[in-house]
Amino acid sequence: MSEVEPLSETLRVGLLFEAAQAQQRLGAEAIEALREHLRTLDALVRAEVSSAARESLEGLSAEAQQTAAALRRARRAAQVRPIVWSIAACILSAAIALAVVRALLPSTGQIAALRSRRALFSADIKRLREYGGAVDLRRCGQRGRLCVRVDRSGPAYGAHGNFLLVKAP
Repeated sequence: MSEVEPLSETLRVGLLFEAAQAQQRLGAEAIEALREHLRTLDALVRAEVSSAARESLEGLSAEAQQTAAALRRARRAAQVRPIVWSIAACILSAAIALAVVRALLPSTGQIAALRSRRALFSADIKRLREYGGAVDLRRCGQRGRLCVRVDRSGPAYGAHGNFLLVKAP
């Protein structure tokens, strides 16, 4: 009887090993099935998230394009207004400056008259210089009286000798 018992124990251990291996195989198959299921779920979730994100981004992109177009229209409108105001201000400034110049400057007839008077004055000055009219006149004294440089080495004229020759420059 003692020999049967160890054999039955060996048989038991063998059966236990077989049961453990079967359980290990079933556990490994279940883990592999879970991994495959997880991969499938991961692919489905990724596809759904990608689809939802794509739809959201397409809507957002359309709104962004509409906003950008509205901003471009507003910028163009804002750029035209200052240009128009600047041009109007320039034209108005030029018109005011032209009116002031026309009011202050003499006409061509007045300029011709002034030129003829200048020619007469120039001729008079030339004639005065020829007759010795280029004298050194100044204001003298506290009251600023008119005085002239005279030639003291020359003779005196007049009944009382109170006229002297003017010294030429």
